Amino acid sequence: MIKSAEVVIIGGGITGCSIAYNLAKKGVKDVVVIEKDYLASGATGRCGAGVRQQWGTEMNCKLAMESIKFYETANEVLEYEGDIEFKQGGYLIVASTEKEHQQFKKNVKLQKSLGIEVNQITPEEATKIVPYLNTENIISATFCPKDGHLNPFTTTDAYAKAAKRLGVKFYTNTEVTGIKTDNTKITGVITNKGEIATSKVVNAAGGFSKEIGDMVGIDLPVYSERHQILVTEPVEPTQGPMVMSFSLNIYCQQTPVGAFIMGRGDANEPRDLRRTSSWQFLDEMSKTVTELLPALGGLRVIRQWAGLYNITPDKQPILGSVKELDGFYLAIGFSGHGFMLAPMTGLLLAEQILGEKTSIDISMLDKDRFERGELVLEPSVV
Repeated sequence: MIKSAEVVIIGGGITGCSIAYNLAKKGVKDVVVIEKDYLASGATGRCGAGVRQQWGTEMNCKLAMESIKFYETANEVLEYEGDIEFKQGGYLIVASTEKEHQQFKKNVKLQKSLGIEVNQITPEEATKIVPYLNTENIISATFCPKDGHLNPFTTTDAYAKAAKRLGVKFYTNTEVTGIKTDNTKITGVITNKGEIATSKVVNAAGGFSKEIGDMVGIDLPVYSERHQILVTEPVEPTQGPMVMSFSLNIYCQQTPVGAFIMGRGDANEPRDLRRTSSWQFLDEMSKTVTELLPALGGLRVIRQWAGLYNITPDKQPILGSVKELDGFYLAIGFSGHGFMLAPMTGLLLAEQILGEKTSIDISMLDKDRFERGELVLEPSVV
């Protein structure tokens, strides 16, 4: 392990790898990524792998728009010998309550004003996109054809390999046990394999980000919560877009290899770090998907798993520096959507660390917005 680095990034998921790549691309030397397991072993490798631009807040829309633009050419830009498997089959998001229907009107107006290719459509129009959709309890839907699905493992691998070619060092199976400070400045990172002297640390630890904050005495306004997913046997292509409903609490996508990935949230989940699977999820997921997409009822489930949503009070991420500690940066609280926002997160954090003007003004995403009461609630979260 090297003894010093210009920047140490804690967390080897898509966010940490994207930040490392963007820093190195800008010429920063001695960038280190520390991951306690293997790359993409946390929330990244356990996510539903969908990417969408259909959000209810301007900031999330902007972050997602630019990220999807990057993903469209990521194989070439990152010079990846594999394939990130970007499938732009769209997102079909259905409204099953009048309140949701009215919210979608607001969402689409916002999205269109930003240049997103999206429309609010009738249930009948929705069945032309997904013929077996049960529209019995659906009032309307929205559809954006540029949304889609990626392979989280190959996408992270593409970022990591590109970063390594630029000189970034990755230490996997290495756990951060402490962060050294001198008054209000970062001075180093302590791991179970040695210490690295540094003046800049990025907390990109996903579900474990609060614990990293505790190491420097900063109480971060996030909590982690288990979210579960299952995958079915692969079958012939039958569904182009991700089908999602916030009120029915479901997202369901057929992957490029033919398997269906589907998940749902649970408001009764305890706020802890468990990543176990439950039979209750399997039961509720089966009921929900067969009601909305009856044709999937005969599919066999291959396996199920869980990951952690790292959640903020307004369901938008916390990005950037903190006033309490010079050199400590945050890329946390993505509320289940860090994978789809990772390209812009990496660029924006690199710009901020280097003192550059950020490509998007993210000052409203600072940690202290919660103290100021300047929350803008993201309504479009499962």
